[in-house]
Amino acid sequence: MTKTFTFALIHFSIAFSITYLLTGDVLIGGLVALIEPAVNTVAFYFHERVWKKLEQRKAAFTPQTQSVQNQKSFQPAAFSLQKLTSEG
Repeated sequence: MTKTFTFALIHFSIAFSITYLLTGDVLIGGLVALIEPAVNTVAFYFHERVWKKLEQRKAAFTPQTQSVQNQKSFQPAAFSLQKLTSEG
């Protein structure tokens, strides 16, 4: 939780600082520092929903691969010199 709090503090500080430098207004800087993260949070929620739907579509159209256990593997016949010489 500490990491989240410190990241939020950095985010607010950057948003405030940039807005203040661009406008010279403390009030606008403060408003942007509060509003911008809230808007990003809502945008992230919808982004995740769209992303999840795209992943589900991709999974639905991707052919299922067979497991290694179900695949027949090539096993060459085992020959030895002893078998060849003993049979003849």
